[in-house]
Amino acid sequence: MVSSEQSAGLIASDGGAREADESDLPRAWQVLEQVMDPEVPVVSVVDLGIIREISWVDGHLRVAITPTYSGCPATELIESEIAKALERAGFRAPRLERRLAPAWTTDWISAQGRERLRAFGIAPPAGSTSKRSLLGEKDAICCPHCGSHDTEVVSQFGSTACKALYRCRACLEPFDYFKCI
Repeated sequence: MVSSEQSAGLIASDGGAREADESDLPRAWQVLEQVMDPEVPVVSVVDLGIIREISWVDGHLRVAITPTYSGCPATELIESEIAKALERAGFRAPRLERRLAPAWTTDWISAQGRERLRAFGIAPPAGSTSKRSLLGEKDAICCPHCGSHDTEVVSQFGSTACKALYRCRACLEPFDYFKCI
């Protein structure tokens, strides 16, 4: 049985807070490089650019996360996987902060993330979020299978809300395109 003194200590507990070690932040980044996006399991949350900041606050690791869009159905799962990975790595009670501003943009996807998307068969975002399409300009979407620029939109809606379905006219293969947002 827990005494009232012990229970008071549990209530007042700092949840494992400790002083930061100089290796903590680089190690946390390394851990998060291994946490993959559940919808595209070849890119990490770091590759996607959704990890905005890692810092040490009040004796705990704090991770600021910006979802790819505010209604993304995978956000809670991603946050859960991040917390579990950090806890397995020895970071007790990491604090996750969801940041919606500034809004995530495909410009934040790393070069490595873009290459991993391409190798997986998903065309990475072309160009940037310059909104040139509003002026009638179309980005050339390159087929991730054969490299041809002779591609066409089949549907603005692909396997997830952040992707469109394209087809290559050269190799005739369909593929997802990660939309610029």
